[in-house]
Amino acid sequence: MKRLFDIITCLLAVILLMPLALLIAAAIAFESQGGVFFLQDRAGINGKVFKIFKFRTMIPDAEDKGPLLAVRGDPRVTRLGRLLRRWSLDELPQLFNILRGEMSLVGPRPEIIPIVKGYSRWQRKALQVKPGLTGISQVMGRDDLSMETKLRLDIYYIRHQRFCFDMWIIWKTGVIVLTGKGAF
Repeated sequence: MKRLFDIITCLLAVILLMPLALLIAAAIAFESQGGVFFLQDRAGINGKVFKIFKFRTMIPDAEDKGPLLAVRGDPRVTRLGRLLRRWSLDELPQLFNILRGEMSLVGPRPEIIPIVKGYSRWQRKALQVKPGLTGISQVMGRDDLSMETKLRLDIYYIRHQRFCFDMWIIWKTGVIVLTGKGAF
């Protein structure tokens, strides 16, 4: 049921948001040289690696020396990138990750590989389900939470996931995205 909901919702979202996505792509191309999209290896279910799609929000070649965690005031983030991140619009291309079956609408955030390699045994429990476009850690504090707190919330979600819980997380995500709370 969850997969069917993901597919139907994503297809509708792709259709409805296509004009906005095209406008964002044009703005990124106009603002700076480099590709419109950012692709990065992330850990999916059971640690399986996949390429996550995002709109590029940083200067070209920002991660030439390897992936780094974004921080508040990161000088690598473009002016448009700050706006896209504040409203989570950089994440729209992940709808295609969901359609490809690599992600779900709701689940733990897909983490970068170097961080997952350092997970302890209890932290690896966060890899038991498909990662999500949104999740409990996004609605409980977003980027204001520590990595450990995010993982504990993700594991709580995995233990208690239900369709109604997913609907609550999606609803709360909408509210948080509209307010820009916790984003940087």
